[in-house]
Amino acid sequence: MTENKEKVVSVYAEANPNPESMKFVMNVAFLPDGQSVDYPNLESALNSPLAQELFNFDYVSRVFIASNFVTVTKSTSIEWVKLIPELRAFLKSYVEAGGPIFTEMPVAKTTATAGSDTSPEDVELSQKIIDLLENYVRPAVEQDGGNITFKSYHDGVVTVHLQGSCSGCPSATVTLKAGIENLLKRMVPEVREVVADGITI
Repeated sequence: MTENKEKVVSVYAEANPNPESMKFVMNVAFLPDGQSVDYPNLESALNSPLAQELFNFDYVSRVFIASNFVTVTKSTSIEWVKLIPELRAFLKSYVEAGGPIFTEMPVAKTTATAGSDTSPEDVELSQKIIDLLENYVRPAVEQDGGNITFKSYHDGVVTVHLQGSCSGCPSATVTLKAGIENLLKRMVPEVREVVADGITI
């Protein structure tokens, strides 16, 4: 029988470009690096007791769980300075007590694949775009408490999906156009535009 030593969990809050979201970083791994789960509401959080508990705070409107952090989005005008101590204390005690994060581990999403009508050139370009997003864009987006995934490439238009703090962030469109689109256009000349699911310019 192995001895179950209680782990001391440290939690610190980190602001990100979305003023409605706060990233809570911990010295605990929840998911493998690069994997994440986004819960836009309580109904979607059926496989995460931790997310369900967070939704019990009436000001929590979205929960995003990644490698070693949880991003919480609030739905109130109350300042973060008043909410952070309560959320930090909850997360620390929940994780230290061994509270379950997931009822079953989320399945890693496989990268979107090209449709049957996609040309071999588009498939090749899609892979190049995915590699750029994974290596250059995702680490930066993750640092801001969110995630970006490739959805599709067709006729010069790249569609991505933004999660966590990036979802509903006022500066997401700027990041998308000035950052991600410029990078992809520079590295893959065939790219004309980058659009995100649910974000309109």
